[in-house]
Amino acid sequence: MSQIEVSPVSCHKDRNAFIKFPWQIYKNDPAWVPPLILERKEFLDRKRHPFYQHGDAALFLARQNGEIVGRIMASDDPNYNSLHQSNVGCFGLFECIDNRDVAAALFEAASNWLRARGRSEIMGPIDYSTNYVCGLLIDGFEHPPTLLTSHNPHYYPPLIESCGFSKAKDWYAWWFSQFPEAAERLRKVATARAGRNGVTIRPVNLRKIEHESRRLRTIYNQAWEKNWGFVPFTEAEFDHLAHEMKPLIVPQGTLLAEIGDEPVGFVIGVPDINVALRHINGRLTRFGFPIGLIKLLYHKTKIRTGRLVALGVVEKYRRAGIAETLVLRLMDEAFKRGFTGELSMTLEDNFMINRFIEALGAARYKTFRIYNQRLEDAAPAH
Repeated sequence: MSQIEVSPVSCHKDRNAFIKFPWQIYKNDPAWVPPLILERKEFLDRKRHPFYQHGDAALFLARQNGEIVGRIMASDDPNYNSLHQSNVGCFGLFECIDNRDVAAALFEAASNWLRARGRSEIMGPIDYSTNYVCGLLIDGFEHPPTLLTSHNPHYYPPLIESCGFSKAKDWYAWWFSQFPEAAERLRKVATARAGRNGVTIRPVNLRKIEHESRRLRTIYNQAWEKNWGFVPFTEAEFDHLAHEMKPLIVPQGTLLAEIGDEPVGFVIGVPDINVALRHINGRLTRFGFPIGLIKLLYHKTKIRTGRLVALGVVEKYRRAGIAETLVLRLMDEAFKRGFTGELSMTLEDNFMINRFIEALGAARYKTFRIYNQRLEDAAPAH
């Protein structure tokens, strides 16, 4: 049997190979959306990405007979372990041929890197932290991924489980396509509650994006602090995200709820740029000409699907009708413009929010899973 070699990515050539390997895995998958190569390079840039101001990560490539057959990232976030009093590291950016030995060799490399940092557990797929793309798709493979969500072949779940991983938590994605009568009844109740609490709702001001992003971060870190897997955004990370998202933000799709001058809730919905990215195969330029950029801008005008990326209300005001009012306003705006779309991701055991979403007429259409494993139980590569 041919030997499998796993080596760390330590040069530009290997990093480029790491970024471009998914094209091999997904060449026959009509649902896959090729990532923008330029964006992937920036995401992995240790000098530019704010995660590296407090965390660390390493990339690995697996080769068989000299040919690349898999990749993985191992990451360590001290902020997460400090908050949760845990001792866990993550794997992410996992791509692999359908071969248990290759997968096991990749996980062994990631596990060894984490062991060297004193970690005793590994979980994923998580790209740096839960504030970025995470979760393995376990159903809904026929649907293309929306902005900032993952996609993978159907053989990944059994492949990962064959390496000794087990389920830690599931997340759901929901699809909105109609406005049911029940939502109108909900609107009356929510509007009355919000009115009694003096809630005002306004679109985000893009001309003051730095000020607005600070308010959004304050809400986010309060609203999510008790959620499974939560790690607070650092100021640098949230500023970086706001800068990246700004070109996609439609003011009517990003709404802030305030009581007086206190930010108490927000919703962020954006057009699904993946619809346009499908047409340019990861490149903005070709032969020195901005062909991909022209295609991207053209197809961007044709987008009629969106993703509700985040919804948060500080705990003190959870029963003040704020979440309902925010989502209903966003739905009004989306349907008025002819948009349908995804709300994701919600925790499987967040029964209150899941019931609320079902009441709004959304259908659950995808499930994403986080796996974990004690490092002393890690299955050895053969």
